[in-house]
Amino acid sequence: MGSLATHFSAFLFLFPIGIRRLLSSFSLYLKSPHLFRSQPWHLSQPAWKNIDLYVLLIALPIAAFSEFFWFITFSGHPTYRFTFFLQSSVLFLLWVVIISVVLHVNFDFFAVQENLLFLFAGISFLIEYSITDQGYTGLAGRTYELLGALTLVSAASCIVLSIKPTAFFADVVLSMSLVFKGTWVLQAGLYLFSDAIAPKGCHKMPLLPVDGKSDLDCVLEEDRLRGVALIDLLFIVHAIMIFILNFLLFGVLSYKRNLRASGAGNLLTAEIESESMLMRSLPDFEIEISQV
Repeated sequence: MGSLATHFSAFLFLFPIGIRRLLSSFSLYLKSPHLFRSQPWHLSQPAWKNIDLYVLLIALPIAAFSEFFWFITFSGHPTYRFTFFLQSSVLFLLWVVIISVVLHVNFDFFAVQENLLFLFAGISFLIEYSITDQGYTGLAGRTYELLGALTLVSAASCIVLSIKPTAFFADVVLSMSLVFKGTWVLQAGLYLFSDAIAPKGCHKMPLLPVDGKSDLDCVLEEDRLRGVALIDLLFIVHAIMIFILNFLLFGVLSYKRNLRASGAGNLLTAEIESESMLMRSLPDFEIEISQV
């Protein structure tokens, strides 16, 4: 169950969070690799830069209530109705994580273990994985199967970080999986719910399927097979682009940090040379005074 609008909303939720985590993780690691420690949410200064955290604090409960409302009122196939309930549970768990982060930041008395927050996030991703491809077959099933694989990677990364928060590689994999999930869920929405981008010979998937197995309406089996091959190719292209983006971000941040370090080093060298020249001139000055 879904639409192009819901997939685009998921993209707006996942992609910025993933990019933010990548930038923050790389910056912390480059600053002090030996002291790196992952955080459920990397806060920025000044406080207004954390506006996205508070947007999620408002948006997640609205999305969770919407999914629960569909669960109550939906009269279609039971498969989709149960999916609405589990999606609502996932959003609610993520909302609990966000609330815990906000309380931990703003109130000193509210102490919460970061390992526990990562564990909650991992559980929510596992629940999402269990329902990702439920009710879909063929082209749609393959599309959501790949999305489920990315969700499983996110869950595994969160569980690793709950055990070892200093695992830089796991933090980067989590951030990349969120970016990848964002771009792929948008690709899925365009591929499945838009006639303009649907595979040749296929029509977009209905919003309210009658049975428990929904898929694109393809005229020939060859069109369906061609569509599956195209999905796999698009997934590989997305993966390559995400890896390129990852290396570019790390390279740019590393270059900027080295540039700042070089500038600070040159300034320190200039100050030392200035002090050294001043100290050399002091004996001459003292000799002149003694002669007088």
